[in-house]
Amino acid sequence: MAKGSWKELHWQIFFAMLAGLTTGALWPEATLALGFFGDIFLKLLKLIIIPLITFSLAAGVASIGNLRGVGRIGAKTFLFYLLTTASAVAIGLVLVNLIQPGKGVVLPLKEAPRSVLEGKTTVGEILMGIIPDNPVAAMANSNYLQVIFFALAVGAFLTLLEGERRRVWMLFVEGGFDLFMKMTSAIIRLAPIGVFALLGRTIAQVGLAVLEPLAWYMATVAAALALQAVVVLPLLIKVLGRRNPGAYARAFAPALLTAFSTASSNATLPVSMQCATERARISTRTATFVLPLGATINMNGTALYEAIAALFIAQVYGIELTFTQQLIVLLTALLAGIGSAGIPMAGLVMMAIVLRSVGLPLEGIGYIIGVDRLLDMARTTVNVWGDMAGCAVVEHSEGE
Repeated sequence: MAKGSWKELHWQIFFAMLAGLTTGALWPEATLALGFFGDIFLKLLKLIIIPLITFSLAAGVASIGNLRGVGRIGAKTFLFYLLTTASAVAIGLVLVNLIQPGKGVVLPLKEAPRSVLEGKTTVGEILMGIIPDNPVAAMANSNYLQVIFFALAVGAFLTLLEGERRRVWMLFVEGGFDLFMKMTSAIIRLAPIGVFALLGRTIAQVGLAVLEPLAWYMATVAAALALQAVVVLPLLIKVLGRRNPGAYARAFAPALLTAFSTASSNATLPVSMQCATERARISTRTATFVLPLGATINMNGTALYEAIAALFIAQVYGIELTFTQQLIVLLTALLAGIGSAGIPMAGLVMMAIVLRSVGLPLEGIGYIIGVDRLLDMARTTVNVWGDMAGCAVVEHSEGE
């Protein structure tokens, strides 16, 4: 897309968000019907996620040139994501202990989703589930961690091929990446319509009355997310990435607005890739490696939210968690954030792992269901912003 087109799209998405918020609050019934167009936009984005991840990661890893280089960039990326997610969880725990939003709160218990109460997922199962039995089945079932593992393996072993065989395979993966980026450009032009419909429907469904009894809980989550997004990540972008955080955020504005409205890191990935290479001047080599990996394992906002929600639920029930138990919450939220799918409300499902780790009642999830969708949009935006920070830091560390 041309530079002027991106700027125009940026403002179109922004005004679409305002229109969605307004119509959802004032004319909820009419706005609910328009959600159909948002579903179409999401399906189009999901259409290209699997092939885009596969080809972009394979091409990106292969372009690094050798396995030592792959290991170096991979280690930097994973370490950055691990540290920023840990810092986000720590911020969340500090604020929830200071504010104590659940103290003295009496809420009518809502029924928690059956998928949460009956979930049997453990951290060990998440780690074991990374390796696919069948890569085609992993793609068909949208198992993003397994798809990423397969794509990384393909790219890594492509670096071992030589001569004509390497050239042919590189033409294939690079051509596939170019093809799906072209499709991405076409789909992104529909973003204003999709953003308006999705955000409007969310406000129409949730309503504003649900906010009052959980105001302090929402304020605590919002404050922690703001500290991570406005202080920690921009500082890393400035110091380690050697970029102007404000200009960098403006370059990624369409992706950040899309993340907020869709509440899906994976659905935002195509827009993030386009913004990175065309607006932020991130090299294709870095963007194709760091962003797909981040969309699946880097969940700053989600891990932060899970830690705050766990302590909030404990406070509502009058349960005091010791320092050791809170440390367990930190570690479990960190791992659950890595294993959390980049789809709407995935963090709510992973919450069961965090609560179970310290013996908190799973029914407590029912307290926060009403406002989860609104917080999901905010934490997804922080997730995606963290991926973008990773791009700047890793690229600078590689001297690009």
